[in-house]
Amino acid sequence: MSYEPTSRAALPQRQLSFAGIVGGALAVIIVVGGITLRLKHEHQLKDWTQTQAIPSVDVVVPAKEAPGGSLDLPGRLEAFESAPIYARVSGYLKSWRVDIGSPVKAGEELAVIDTPELDQQLNQAKADLTSAKADAALAKTTADRWQGLLASDSVSHQEVDDRTQDYVAKQARVAAAQANVDRLVATKGFARIVAPFDGVITARDTDVGALINAGGGAGAQLFSVSSVDQLRLYVRVPQEYSPMIKSGGAGTFTVPEYPGKTFTATVVGLADSVNAESGTTLVQLLVANPGHLLLPGGFVNLHFALPARAGALRVPASALIFDNRGLRLATVDGRDAVRFKSVVILQDLGNAVDIGSGLADSDRVIDTPPDGLVEGDHVQVISLGAKVANHG
Repeated sequence: MSYEPTSRAALPQRQLSFAGIVGGALAVIIVVGGITLRLKHEHQLKDWTQTQAIPSVDVVVPAKEAPGGSLDLPGRLEAFESAPIYARVSGYLKSWRVDIGSPVKAGEELAVIDTPELDQQLNQAKADLTSAKADAALAKTTADRWQGLLASDSVSHQEVDDRTQDYVAKQARVAAAQANVDRLVATKGFARIVAPFDGVITARDTDVGALINAGGGAGAQLFSVSSVDQLRLYVRVPQEYSPMIKSGGAGTFTVPEYPGKTFTATVVGLADSVNAESGTTLVQLLVANPGHLLLPGGFVNLHFALPARAGALRVPASALIFDNRGLRLATVDGRDAVRFKSVVILQDLGNAVDIGSGLADSDRVIDTPPDGLVEGDHVQVISLGAKVANHG
């Protein structure tokens, strides 16, 4: 009977001890679980950091037998024929018949010059011709008479020869006077200004009453006539592309005044020489202009379609690397390691280039390589499948 209280008091103590053990075990489990989770997160973070440290790149496969691309150049339109009209006689402009924009035919009168001084010179020359003819007629009569007297031995042979030679000299003076008259008549014909060929008046730089000075050097031009049914187009082609431009080939061009409209021109001549200052060769093309839409002196953007280069491999221009080691491309080998290759450009197409040497068609080329890449670096190729570098 004396042990019953002791048993009742020990029961709560055992319960408390068991609860403490359970709580401690739970605490240990929580601590261990937290440490384990933290270690796992640290490991994942380390893996992610290491993965991010490897550069991600996009690769392209060099294109073979790609289209030749295009060559875009600025050009200038010129009239097929263009002639500044100068006066051949001096005087005052009496009248003009055409203004700028007027179509004219060959031989059509443009203006007339009043030439009072030339008229007086012509009158004097005609009078001199009349006098020379009269002198020659008298000399002929005299020579004939002296020739008749020679038969009767009334005069000497020397005297007859003198009269004969005087007649010959008078005939020469007649010829000279006639030539002077013809010259002045021809000069008087230039008082009438005419169009040299069919075309359009592109300039009129004179007016009625203006003083006209003869000669292209001393006087100003009176008119300018241009033939615009056909136009010449001149363009300077860089030396490296000049072998691709052939006579008879075609090019297309646009002009600012007709956006979206394309015109065609045909190559008709090449200078066959390179300008030492610009490194270009001059090419001439012909353009049909039936509606006179195109204007001489106008600026054009000319487009040549270039033939494909044999053996060339095309890559985007963004893949090129220019540094102190020259021109290179970054490629990725079978183990995703970077390998640099020195290359030579065969043709520059703007957004793409054709490589002539230093690259194989099986190479994987890094497009837009990130800064800091060095030989042997490992990279992560992120493209889903190597795309073909078929820019152009």
